[in-house]
Amino acid sequence: MSSSRTNGDRLPGPLREVAEHLSRLPGLGPKSALRAALALLKMPREQASAVGQSVLHLRERLCLCRTCASLAESDPCPICADASRNREQLCLVAEWDSLLALEEMNLFRGTYLVLGGLLAPLDGVGPSGLEFDLLRRRLASGEVRELILALGATLDAENTASHVKNIVAQGFPEVTVSRLAQGIPMGAEVKYMDRETLRQSLLHRQAV
Repeated sequence: MSSSRTNGDRLPGPLREVAEHLSRLPGLGPKSALRAALALLKMPREQASAVGQSVLHLRERLCLCRTCASLAESDPCPICADASRNREQLCLVAEWDSLLALEEMNLFRGTYLVLGGLLAPLDGVGPSGLEFDLLRRRLASGEVRELILALGATLDAENTASHVKNIVAQGFPEVTVSRLAQGIPMGAEVKYMDRETLRQSLLHRQAV
């Protein structure tokens, strides 16, 4: 057997297969994925089976809300179905976890729309890959009076915000566009902001 074999090649096949699958998850490199795979291996059979079933159920029981494109167990999602929410305020976020971060503050009582990412031409993410058509439909409903951009302060976020502002200016000039206050440092993503910074940014949002 050649001494040039990699560590991955030395792993038993089933363990290597699980580690390779786990390493495709965000934030899990090969070493972290292997540690997670070993942890699964050490679990009692019933517990490991429960983990596997929960992953399958994740795909089977969740859907995308057709109103806001967020993950939910029902369509419409609980936020969109809540008659007490302010339909005149629409908060635009890049991903579902940014919505969760804002909801945890229990401060914003408007509604949301999840774009599904940010414009990133170098990574092949263009307007057609995001929920801009859904945004247009929400604005065309006539309910929205203020569109709040909660996209972060990265270069991709700025490019996306410019695209959104053009959509509003060309088709919905009656809608006011605002953004989270610049307490958010450049390069930051909404989902990673501490609660107080996010709260202040939302309270003191700025017109754009």
